[in-house]
This record gives sequence, C-alpha cells and structure tokens, in this order.
Amino acid sequence: MRQTLTEIYESRVAEGRLSADPAQHAVLPLLEELRQWLEANANRKLGLFAGLFARPVTPPKGLYLWGGVGRGKSMVMDLFVENLAIPQKRRVHFHAFMQEIHKGMHAARQRGVEDALKPVAEAVAHDVRLLAFDEMQITDITDAMIVGRLFQLLTEQGVVVVTTSNRVPEDLYKNGLNRALFLPFIDWIRDRFTVHELESPNDYRQHRLQGAQVYFHPAGQSGAAIGAIWRDLSGGAAGEPLLLEVNGRKVELPLFANGVARSTFWDLCAKPLGAADYLAIAQAVRVLILEDIPQLSASNYNEAKRFVTLIDALYEAKVRLICSAADVPERLYIEGTGAFEFERTASRLREMQAATWGQ
Repeated sequence: MRQTLTEIYESRVAEGRLSADPAQHAVLPLLEELRQWLEANANRKLGLFAGLFARPVTPPKGLYLWGGVGRGKSMVMDLFVENLAIPQKRRVHFHAFMQEIHKGMHAARQRGVEDALKPVAEAVAHDVRLLAFDEMQITDITDAMIVGRLFQLLTEQGVVVVTTSNRVPEDLYKNGLNRALFLPFIDWIRDRFTVHELESPNDYRQHRLQGAQVYFHPAGQSGAAIGAIWRDLSGGAAGEPLLLEVNGRKVELPLFANGVARSTFWDLCAKPLGAADYLAIAQAVRVLILEDIPQLSASNYNEAKRFVTLIDALYEAKVRLICSAADVPERLYIEGTGAFEFERTASRLREMQAATWGQ
C-alpha cells in the first residue's frame, strides 16, 4: 500500500533526513487531500476544457501556506509535488512564473489579441493540473493588476494552485500603489484557498547556519565548503536560474532553489546593475551565496561601488549572506578612492556573519 505524505515525512524523520516539526506535520493532511484528488482527476477534462456534454468537475480549494522565513514551507510543498503521481504538475518560483506571464502577454499583444492574459492562462491550464508557487509576494504594480485575474482564470479552468508566502494574504502588496484595486483579490484568496499558517518556532535555515562559518577567505580554497552549504540549504536541488524583471530589464541569478540563490561577484557586480536591481534581489531571496569577491581598489572602482550597494540592500532586507572573498572584510578595499567609505561595508559584512543575523 502506498505511503501517505505524513508517512513519508515520518520515515524521513526516522532516517534522520528531517527533524520532526509539529507545524510541518500538521499541514501534510491538507496536502494529502489535494494529492488524492489530483491523482483521481488528472485525466478528466476540467473547466473550459470539459466540453459541452461532460459532467462538470469542481476542483478543490487551493492552499495558501504562509509563515516566517525558514520554517519549511518550501520543503513540505516539494514533498507534496515530488510524491504527486501525475505528469501535469509544475513547481515554479513565483517571480519566474510572472515573468513568463508578462512575456506571453507581450507576444499576444503583438498578435493583436485584445485580452492578452486570457490565451496565456489557457495555455498554462492546458498543460497542468497543479501549479505550485514558491515565495509568492507582490511588490510590483503590474503584477498586482494581473495576478488576481490570472488566478481566477486558472482555477476556472480546473488548475489547482498551491502557494507559499512569507505573508498573510492581507499583507500582500501592503502599502502598494493603488492597493485598493488589489483588495478584492485578497477576499477571493480567502474564499477559494485554504489559508494555513505554518507556525513553527524553528527557522531551519538559521539553525543549519548556527555557529557555521559563512565568510570564507581566501576564495580559492573554499569551493568544497560552499558547495556543501549550497547542497544543504537547497535541499540537494540542482537549482535553476532566477530571472527578475526590474524596470524592463532582466536581472539573472544563475542558481536558485528553496529561497537560496548562488552567484559570483562578477555575475552581480560586473554588470551595469543599480540599487533597484539589488533591492529586487534582496526581496526575492532569503539566503545569497556570493562567491569570488576580489581585492577591491581604484582599478575596479565601479564593481566595488556596485558591491557596496548590493551589501546595503541585503543588509536592510536581513538577507543571510554566505560568501568567499580574497581577504577579510577590513582588507578587501584598503587603498584608492572609496576606501574610507568602504569601512561601513566592512562593518556590515562582519555583522552579517553573526549567528543571529537575520532573526
């Protein structure tokens, strides 16, 4: 007899692969109900694809799983997706998915389609029965105006949506421009989703890093150690690129999984990025692994300035930073224009190494 998600979870706890957590345990029956319904109905035509004489099938409510950073929301969702025995499923980071939607709408408009969102939603619904979104957050006015109708179109066509978020629905797009237009979507979420708080006292990403080294120098000798941290925090996932759209530009993080991004100094600081780009990165990730920070001086002044801006954005957003560098923070930038101003950045790099950083 096949194991339930709860039994799979308990087996992994017994094997030492997971730590038992009552809050994580409590959400598994909700996911198990969705798992059973999806597997029983995956091959039935739903929503607009049901046909004229087909008996309509009403999909169950989606799941909106929210809670603090590092509580295991992504992990339990991945457990669900991994053990869902249907091919019509997709797990994607919310930012990346919205970028696809914008791209599809742009293409539809170029074809002269008046309602550009409708064919894009139909194309998504044609291929999947489950959409699992990680890290749902609304920070952009364009996304705010699109996401409500997008979710309605998807659910009307029989797509079950499961999403994680660090925010309760009422805090989505909080203080955003024209937020009043977004409020009906919050009511719709409450009506069409089971809203469940994963109220764990444990921040597992912090626990994994508790007392661990997070700043490595010299950079060339730290590859194995940083690779091990990446595998641990990403849950062994290979990671995929995360593209963020900022003011019409694309900002790429080469590897992203489970709220953790991995990049080199050159990926983020050798390109003409600015404060808005780094703020978007800080909002999208909870941990950044930044490798190969070089010695800084007048010879790479522009890159150094961008690095300072990046660290400021990460610091203000309380993002956990793990990095490899040519030297200790105080000796990264010791001469040339900007060396004096870098003292604050060095201080922040020191502060961000503390075991309690980000709590």
